[in-house]
Amino acid sequence: MQAESAIPTASTLPRHLAVIMDGNGRWARRRGRPRMVGHRAGARAVNICIDGCLRQGIQVLTLFAFSSENWGRPADEVGALMRLFLSALEREVEELHRRGVRVRFIGERSRFQPAIRERMESAERLTGNNRRLQLNIAASYGGRQDIASAARRLAADALAGRIAPEAIDEEAIGRHVALAALPAPDLFIRTGGEQRISNFLLWQLAYTELWFTDTLWPDFDEATLADALTDYGRRQRRYGLTGEQVDATTREESA
Repeated sequence: MQAESAIPTASTLPRHLAVIMDGNGRWARRRGRPRMVGHRAGARAVNICIDGCLRQGIQVLTLFAFSSENWGRPADEVGALMRLFLSALEREVEELHRRGVRVRFIGERSRFQPAIRERMESAERLTGNNRRLQLNIAASYGGRQDIASAARRLAADALAGRIAPEAIDEEAIGRHVALAALPAPDLFIRTGGEQRISNFLLWQLAYTELWFTDTLWPDFDEATLADALTDYGRRQRRYGLTGEQVDATTREESA
């Protein structure tokens, strides 16, 4: 797929882009290389994606780096991924800070080794005041886990008498899931050819536009991102309404 010449305008760009970076292992296997070679190549594609978001003025980027289920992978692969993760934190955070990127991690960080947790916290402290791009890294994260955690906090509040049980509604849950202070993702991209969301941001993706590509993550480039953004710019987001209702609301707002 080639990117079209039309460049999306600010009004048709997503504010928040969420990405499942799939295909590292297959990319390496097709080249007869170990899986970790694919993961290292995938790390380079992360930089391309961040560059694209900065260039386009996208406000928030959320990357699915390591799921809660990924802990079940072979121990040698998990160990190698952790070393790669630590290396990336040591190598990239200063440059992200220089470029105005705020870094935040979501997920069960207690499962990581202390050295990695310390680097996560250090990255968040260093970049905490940056505003050019909010980069959320979902690590040891699962969407069901996220919702269950929100439910536990609300249940504790109800037991303690801080809220009434009948006050637990969608809005209350939404305030307690990850990324609650940010706009919900407008566009979701998954590379690698699979067409599912794999327990990623289950609550937050309720009305997100989904875009899938056969491109393996290490091959993700500016043209792939442009294709996704151009396709997004052509869509009409209805949020359960009819197209006619959305058109009428748009006309009223512009009148």
